[in-house]
Amino acid sequence: MTRPQRTRIRTIPLLVGAAVLAAVAACAPGPAPRASNTASLGPVSRNVGSGKITLTVWDQNTDKGIDEAQQQLNAAFHRKHPNVTIKRVSRSFTDLKTTLKLALSGDNPPDVVQANQGYPDMGAFVKAGLLRPMNDYADLYGWRDYYPSSLLKLNSFSRDGKTWQGGDLYGVSQTGELVGLYYNKSVLAEAGIRTPPKTVAELTADLKKVKATGKVPLGYGDVDKYPGIHLYGFVLSALAGRAKVNDLVKSSGGAWTDASEVDAAKTIQRWQRAGYLTPGANGISIDDAVASFGQGKSGFLVTGTWYEATLHDKNVGFTALTPPGAANQVTMGGEGLSWSITSKTRHANAAAAYIDFIAGRSSTATLIKNGNLPVVVPDSDTPPAGVAADITREYRTISRANGITPYLDYTTPTFYDTLTAAAQDLVAGRLTPAAFCQKLQADYAAFGTSNR
Repeated sequence: MTRPQRTRIRTIPLLVGAAVLAAVAACAPGPAPRASNTASLGPVSRNVGSGKITLTVWDQNTDKGIDEAQQQLNAAFHRKHPNVTIKRVSRSFTDLKTTLKLALSGDNPPDVVQANQGYPDMGAFVKAGLLRPMNDYADLYGWRDYYPSSLLKLNSFSRDGKTWQGGDLYGVSQTGELVGLYYNKSVLAEAGIRTPPKTVAELTADLKKVKATGKVPLGYGDVDKYPGIHLYGFVLSALAGRAKVNDLVKSSGGAWTDASEVDAAKTIQRWQRAGYLTPGANGISIDDAVASFGQGKSGFLVTGTWYEATLHDKNVGFTALTPPGAANQVTMGGEGLSWSITSKTRHANAAAAYIDFIAGRSSTATLIKNGNLPVVVPDSDTPPAGVAADITREYRTISRANGITPYLDYTTPTFYDTLTAAAQDLVAGRLTPAAFCQKLQADYAAFGTSNR
């Protein structure tokens, strides 16, 4: 997942309760990945032993709600297994992307890491032999009965790192995600907007109304670079629809220079030129943009559900948009970064037990209590009215309608760098929408050739 805690995540609709397991599994692209050659890894066990163990764990759960949940889950795991000490290293998403491969390649790598899905990170780590296949632990802990097969596919690769959503399982995820539209009800009321927009056209009209009040229409900060993926992916999903975006990310059809892709870029640049985005957005952090929105200084904000705890206010709502001619909402998202076991760990059984504890069934109550969206939301979860209820409702609705598109940076090993740089240039006016899309297409085409 591309996201600050992302990435993310990134056409794999997620299941949100027992009532919809069968329905979504029926539309999944195939069975969950099975073990191809795990015998050489040795026997596995739920028993973590009684000797002293230190698990070094790298995560990017730095936002308020998920950080608090992670601390509580780590403490609870230690109480259950007092011989296991968790040495936690928590970094921002951007820092994790720049430092994790070096750490994994070193002589003393961490035991458990959060790895962003897709070709840039997980695919590269698998190709380099830095992550351990987890098919055997999936069988041991019953993960295939808990997680939908479509989710497990997102965390799978062939062992040569060339084929995403196939081959071996390399991790499981902890949280579900949507990139959606937060809105401030008071700011909208001041602008005469009675209901949140349902389409890109309606959002554009509402941005104009908010600007007339003197407030920033759409809070945006992209100094961290990855928010550009979220903004473009959100608009593209709402214009092109799920199938089109999914085909592009999976390299199964379409081009980044097609009409809907260019239209999405045109929309964002028009918003910028009309003064709808935060001035100087490329020099503003996403956290500052979120804080400003929370203070009522902007009417709308495009970001992920991982900010639920930060924006937990009765004055804040959350929604997603519907593409032209579509019956249901479509937006980018899926799941949080994969929790993976590194290939050099000497404590694989303890690492797997830890992952099952902090990302499986036992983690759900703690995640919800701290304002997070579990990757599998229990049917019994009925949050009180407010942004948490909006997020849970939208996640359930969009998942059931198969309306989640994957994070765009999964597309190629270099797409994260290409897209984030191009998005900054698009907003700054240094690239035309056509040139922006041509940069994406060039990266896409080069990967198609090299990966054959």
